[in-house]
Amino acid sequence: KKDESCLLQQFNALCDEIPVETIGIDLGDKSHRICIVDRLGNITLETSIDNHRLALTQLASEHPEARFVMEVGTHSPWISALFRDLGCEVLVGNSRKLKAISQHERKCDELDARTLAKIGRMDVDLLYPINHVSQEALQDRLIISSREKLVDQRKSLIQSMRGSVKALGLRLESCGGEVFPARARTTLSENPDVLAILEPSLKCIEAMNQSINELDAKLMKLSAEKYPATKILQQVAGVGPITAIAFVLAIEDPNRIDNTRNVGAYFGLVPGRDQSGESDPQKRITKTGNPYIRKLLTQCAQYILGAHGPDCDLRTYGLRRAARGGETKKAAKGAKKKAITAVARKLGVLLLTLWRTGATYEPLRHASKTKTTPKPQS
Repeated sequence: KKDESCLLQQFNALCDEIPVETIGIDLGDKSHRICIVDRLGNITLETSIDNHRLALTQLASEHPEARFVMEVGTHSPWISALFRDLGCEVLVGNSRKLKAISQHERKCDELDARTLAKIGRMDVDLLYPINHVSQEALQDRLIISSREKLVDQRKSLIQSMRGSVKALGLRLESCGGEVFPARARTTLSENPDVLAILEPSLKCIEAMNQSINELDAKLMKLSAEKYPATKILQQVAGVGPITAIAFVLAIEDPNRIDNTRNVGAYFGLVPGRDQSGESDPQKRITKTGNPYIRKLLTQCAQYILGAHGPDCDLRTYGLRRAARGGETKKAAKGAKKKAITAVARKLGVLLLTLWRTGATYEPLRHASKTKTTPKPQS
């Protein structure tokens, strides 16, 4: 009887963990496909609703005790925030991990919603759930993404102009986007016809420069007023204001990542793994997470290991890794790329550690610890 009572208690506890209803939502741009299953796993409703706050609010009010399950996507940040504000339990699954959905041989919206509901009902760990940053942080990140797009478009336009005039035997100097219009006009002053054709593009670049400067000013103001942690991160040589605020907004809460060493995996800077038996091949980095932060950390690592890089523990570590390449040119080039990635990964760990502790950055902290003190002369 004691064993039966214990088993009954365990069964009741397990039943309490299963929600009354689980609603799988396959998010779409215009409408969402939903599947509702009860506690026993029976499908009670399959339908579609409009991608509108009113329809989603009505769905939440009709199923107040339900667990809502969706995949990460374009609309998942604001929809998950809406459900949480309404007091609902929400799980956002990592689409990279849900191979049962992405690699299904009969993939469709109905089956996707059904699979999300079935998985979310029984074992939420199989969803590899993620937590979006707040809507406020997403709005602030919009400034960074707008600036990034403008910089990319300016670069593309400059490259196009430089390439197009080569067919005419002309050459525009390679320089920064801020000074390119003035130097291009000087170079083409002896070819007024060509200059007249390119003048609208040069004016467009000048307008982009002005917009980029305005966004830079907004970011500086934002850093000073709302994100003082950016000053702590900029102690590291090579980490500028853009990298600092982008890093802070990508994580938002320094305790979001339980172990600082996991920040490399958070931004996809760790190699993947496909181990089976005795086979464990070396794979490329996973490239998961925010690609812009990964690019910024890599650029900072390139500066640290470059000719003008500062003397610091990161540089020493990276040069030591790069020296493992061997004598051939190809091997040395590959080793340098791996060293840059390794430094970028360590830089992310360093930035998160400084953010958490608020400590003063010591560039040669490791070197000072390993120095041996000279023995006194007898």
